[in-house]
Order: sequence, then structure tokens, then C-alpha cells
Amino acid sequence: MNATRANDEAVPDGSRLEAQNLARLALLCLAGVVAAVVAAGQWLLLLLGLVGIALAGAGLWWAVAHRGIARVCGALLALAAPVAVLVLYAVSGLWPFAAVALGLWVAALASARSALRRLRAPRGRRSRSVRPPRRPVLIMNPRSGGGKVGEHGLVERAEALGARVVLLDLDSDPDPAALARKAVAEGADLLGVAGGDGTQALVAAVAAEHGLPFMVLSAGTRNHFAMDLGLDRDDPAAGLDALTHGVEIRVDLGEVAGRPFVNTVSFGTYAEIVQSPEYRDAKAATALERLPDLLGGEGGARLTATVGAQRLEEPQALLVSNNPYALGDPLGAGRRPRLDGGELGVVAVRIASAAQAAELALRGERASGITTLTARRVTVEADTELIPVAVDGEALMLPQPVVCTVRPGVLRMRVPRHRPGAPYTAPSVDWRRVVRLAFGRTSLPTDKNQADGQQADRKQADANRGDTDRGDTRRADTDRADMNRADMNQADKNQEQSDA
Repeated sequence: MNATRANDEAVPDGSRLEAQNLARLALLCLAGVVAAVVAAGQWLLLLLGLVGIALAGAGLWWAVAHRGIARVCGALLALAAPVAVLVLYAVSGLWPFAAVALGLWVAALASARSALRRLRAPRGRRSRSVRPPRRPVLIMNPRSGGGKVGEHGLVERAEALGARVVLLDLDSDPDPAALARKAVAEGADLLGVAGGDGTQALVAAVAAEHGLPFMVLSAGTRNHFAMDLGLDRDDPAAGLDALTHGVEIRVDLGEVAGRPFVNTVSFGTYAEIVQSPEYRDAKAATALERLPDLLGGEGGARLTATVGAQRLEEPQALLVSNNPYALGDPLGAGRRPRLDGGELGVVAVRIASAAQAAELALRGERASGITTLTARRVTVEADTELIPVAVDGEALMLPQPVVCTVRPGVLRMRVPRHRPGAPYTAPSVDWRRVVRLAFGRTSLPTDKNQADGQQADRKQADANRGDTDRGDTRRADTDRADMNRADMNQADKNQEQSDA
């Protein structure tokens, strides 16, 4: 069983020259934006576009954080502000300059992201070749993902490959963890799940407990875990290749109040909303009804989170993830570049006014109302005995304090050798880094990795020389001891002869 390096991150190798040229192109496009604004002669009018974005953000805040006439006015403002800006550009004849400026701005962002993308050295995920399992057991949810198990014939295909399939009887409220433990007791040497992330987490904990390999089929609705593992979400049956042509990788498993999770644990507004019985049948209406109270602090638990050594007071929303998400867009879904980093990702949101909402619309994830952290342990407390929590989408009520931790590398994931790989999330643009890169002041990680590798080689060589020197010393000491013993034996013989 050979160890191999598989590149699960869809990031191409980038040279220093390519990255610098892209950074310079981004700055050139940015200069073109300024030139278009200056050429228009009415740069203040063109800058009204930013005002329109800010007003739209403020209007959206009023629409979700208030009821009645304030909500109606906020919704109208969110729609009317950008439309009014476009009409103003058209009437004043500035629309060609605005279009050019907007196009150059998009090109600048694309070039900057491409440049920063090349600053991310491709990170291989260590995998090892393994023999096919002899007694694999796959637990499948026939209703998950709208019936993907039946649609893709997963039961028949898995059984044809020698796996035993256990179908969940949803009418009897099954316990996937209990079924997994029973399968282990009956001799299963691999556990797998075709279902949602919640079911995956429960069975994954049993696999980790017994040191068995674990595999997933992307038969859920969203399949975040499968996606970040690099599996094909459009073809769940492709995941069955892990049974015949699989490799093994080590990934982390999150834990909240003793319960496993593979993706996220949510506190605050979302967790409160999903507790409502009406949410399943009327998601939008339930959210609009509850958001004003939750955002205004008049409903729900008041949270306090301790993330490492930092304390977060009264976040409106708190997301704890099994490894950090790379957010490329404001409050975007994001992707996890890796699942073996051994740390939790934390995103806390607190937007208390229309001004902060406008700032969020303009600055995205760098807005003051968003805090992004990483830690090994997160403790959440509240002013209520029970805290609403959504664990991988499942609504729970947990006693406080709720502690989230991560168990590094406990999951032996079995994945297909050939898989699409996790989709790439473009990094957020940091213009200071772009400027430094354009002027050659930023080194590529590949250079640092090479230097680190050379340093590691030197350390290893020194260690080898040390081992050699120590070995030579030990051999010399042994030789001297042997010589001393030989001399002593000869002296004893001489003494015996003399006595005779």
C-alpha cells in the first residue's frame, strides 16, 4: 500500500512572472476606471453608483429588520436605488463612461483574483492506496435529495460490487448510528452513507470510533461534505468507485456537545428560525416574520461566544465549521480548501443598523459587522438554559454552555482515486497585496515551500550526519570495550600461567 500525493485543490501552478503580470494588469484596469471617471468630467455623478449600492443595502436591512410601512419602504429603496442610478446615467449621457468603468472594474477584479490565486501554492492531500473492502456496509436514505438513491440505482450498483445495503425506514424514526454499530458488530470492514450531511456525521462518528474506513455517496440535497471531498455531486454512483479503485485520506471531524458534525453548527438567527414548525412548509414567510425580532434583539437567546482567547458579544448569527470556509463573496456559501487543517472556522455577524448594512454592501466580508476567526475550541453561552442550534441543518436545543471542538484526522475517508476535485473558491481581493505583487515585493508560496524544503533537507542531512557521527562514536566505544576485554582476558591468562 503506497503513499501518494493527490492534489485535491483545483489550483494551477503559477509562476512569479504570471502572477506579477496579472497584478500589473489589474492595476492597469484600475487606472482605466479612474481615467473613465475623469474623462466623464462629472466624477461625482459617476460615484453615485456607490451611493446606490449603499442605499440598496440599507433598504434591504429595513426590509428584513422591520415590519409594516418600514419594510415596504425598505424594499422599495432596495429596488429603486440602483434603478435610479441607471436612469440618471442614461439621461445625463454618462452611461458609456459608466459602462466602460464597470467593465474595467470587473476586469481588474478578475485579474487581481487570478494573481492572488497563483499565490496559493497547490496543497496536496496525502492519500494511500488500499485494498478493496471485503464486507462493506452502506446505509442509504431513499428519500434524500429527492430520491437520488432510486434515481441513480445506488442499491443495485452497490450490491453488484459486493456491498450490503441497509435502507433507512423513515417511518420508524431510524437511528443511523445504531445501525452502523450493528453492522460493525456483524463484521463490517467499511461503513458508508448515501444521504444527508446529518446522517453522514452520525455514521462517520461510529467509523472513527472503531477505526474503520468511511465513504459517502453524494445523494443528499446539498452535499457540502461530498463536494469539499472532491466527489462528483451530479453522479452519486461515481462514488462507488471507492469500493474498487479507492484511496484513503485522513480528514477531521467536528464535535458539538458530544455530537459529531461534518460541516457546520449554526447559532443565532438561522438556528432560531429553523426551530419553527412552520419553517419546513413556508421558509421565506417564516424568516420574514421572525427576523425583525431576532435582529432587533427582542426575540431569541442572547449569545456570547468564546473563540480561543477572543470573546464575541451578542452576535446575531454565528457559524462554526469543521475547518474554515474560504468566502469569496459577502456572506457567500464558500468552500473549504481543506478538511484536514485541524481547526474550526468561525464567522460571526452583527449588523445593528442600516449604516452597517450599507457598509456590508460596499465592503463585503471586510465589513466591521463580520468577524472571521479560527480556533480549536469554541464555547457558546446564552441568557437561556437551552440554546437553539442547527447541526448540519438539523434543528436541536442544547443546554448551555455549548462547546464545539475538532478531532483532527480521525476519519479514514475512502474516496475514488479519480474524482473531479473540490471546486475552487477565488480569494477575496486585497489590493495591498496586489500592489506589492505588481512591484515584486511578494514572494510566491512555491518559493517559500522550496526554501522550507531546502532547509528541511539541510536539517535532515545534519540529522543524518549526527546519526552517522553517533554511530561512529558508538562503534568506536564498542571497539575500545572489546579491546579492553581482550586485554583483560590476556592478563588473566598470563596470571594463570605465572601461578602455575
